[in-house]
Amino acid sequence: MSVNKFHILFFIISLCLLSCTNKQADKKRTVFRYNESAGITSLDPAFAKDQANIWACNQLYNGLVQLDSQLQIRPCLAKTWTVSDDGKTYIFYLRDDVFFHQTDFFTFPKKKRKMVAADVVYSFKRIVNKQIASPGAWIFNLVDTNQQGEHAFYALNDTTVMIRLKHSFPPFLGLLCMQYCSIVPHEAVEKYGKDFRKYPLGTGPFMFKTWKEGLKLVMVKNPDYFEYEQGIRLPYLDAISISFIIDKQSVFMEFVKGNLDFMSGLDASYKDELLTKDGRLNPVYEKKIHMLTMPYLNTEYLGILMEKQQAGAKDNPLLKKEIRQALNYGFDREKMLRFLRSNIGKAGTYGIIPYGLPPFDTNNTYGYRYNPSKARALMAKAGYPDGKGMPPIVISVSESYMDVIQYMAYELEQIGFNIKLSKLQSGTQRQMIAKSELPFFRASWIADYPDAENYLSLFYSKNFCPQGPNYTHYSNPLFDKIYEQSLSTTNDSLRTDLYRKMDSLIMEEAPVVILYYDQVLRFVSNQIENIDNNAMNLLTLKRVKKRNN
Repeated sequence: MSVNKFHILFFIISLCLLSCTNKQADKKRTVFRYNESAGITSLDPAFAKDQANIWACNQLYNGLVQLDSQLQIRPCLAKTWTVSDDGKTYIFYLRDDVFFHQTDFFTFPKKKRKMVAADVVYSFKRIVNKQIASPGAWIFNLVDTNQQGEHAFYALNDTTVMIRLKHSFPPFLGLLCMQYCSIVPHEAVEKYGKDFRKYPLGTGPFMFKTWKEGLKLVMVKNPDYFEYEQGIRLPYLDAISISFIIDKQSVFMEFVKGNLDFMSGLDASYKDELLTKDGRLNPVYEKKIHMLTMPYLNTEYLGILMEKQQAGAKDNPLLKKEIRQALNYGFDREKMLRFLRSNIGKAGTYGIIPYGLPPFDTNNTYGYRYNPSKARALMAKAGYPDGKGMPPIVISVSESYMDVIQYMAYELEQIGFNIKLSKLQSGTQRQMIAKSELPFFRASWIADYPDAENYLSLFYSKNFCPQGPNYTHYSNPLFDKIYEQSLSTTNDSLRTDLYRKMDSLIMEEAPVVILYYDQVLRFVSNQIENIDNNAMNLLTLKRVKKRNN
């Protein structure tokens, strides 16, 4: 054989070996794949407002503290902290082994920089900066300010941060777990400006790789991540790949074919295929996937505008407490869940505080169970026997919840109510609710942080929308007094009692009709291990493992 032929043959064999090696490496590489039908609008944690953005940011960034799967507050960038006796001063002691993701514009060795206390102060001041216009700025409303309006965030040294509040607020640590409070480096924000939304840089378990908006987002393992599990540096996965298929039926088909590893929630297009009538996983799929469920801190309800100065208030039957109570008694929530949601969720027969938060108690005496006879009696007491003389009641609802409200309307009509439905686009409905333009509207509240105060704040009179979340304009001096008392106590048992008193007051006045307490529903490929489930439906992937077949 000539030398040239030998070289050619050697080159071909080398290419084949390299190709085989690459294929072996690809098989070993573990990529977690999921879809976001709603799309992701920003990877800047200052704008982590909706679930899609929150889930992505949760992989890229860290905060001072974090929630575990039981929603207990755990150390993260802060290894320990102290709270003053008056509950107003928090001091956080930071880890000294945390680095921002590697990047070319860091001048320190190995293209990375250590995270220090000044980064925490910078990140928090950025959230309250009016020019940034972060929707999370409200988190720091209770932080003290000086005469110049500067918030009381202080870096005492490289590893110590102090925050001072105007008054005590027991859920404050829970607020700091929100993705808005993620720590970012000033260099990246200054370099990219508004484009930081698509070139994120944090300290999280995964680093940004590429994002083709509307097509695919890829994050890769952070080799410098600071958390370990049993001596092994997290994360276990090599990468995360997020697709953006809009059609829910198509997403389901991709999941069933094995092209996605995870799917959250339930859509009507595949509900009956995936679940049995009693809400269990269809046995056909048991070898491929498993289902995770638990109570979700999400209360689905109808809100009633209590504003007596609204247009048409004189003839509005909703302003009579007896009518609001009759609405609550007048439909069967258990049957609604059974027929429309395959028993996914818990009937809203208690208060605004959802099933899954400690103040929730099935022994509570307040709330509403199906009782059409009592509903009729209340209608008669209000001056509308069997509904005679009562003006029509209009419920504003978006398309995605039309089936639930149609069911409710039908049952209420059987006892004499005249219910009309007004279908609105979701965005339009949200805007009109915020402007107090809808007398009766469907809404939901997903917990921002795991404390019942987050739900009760919806009824504090100083929180009237649009400045706050009191969309019903409910106002009760006794409620306000108890609410303020709950904020000043550091006694957990007393605060729980106060929360229940407020919940009871709300249900008695009935500015809302509770539909149901939602349920976290996750479908996971059997190749996936260690994915946790939690009542806030947070997606945390740093401990997830994947077996490649």
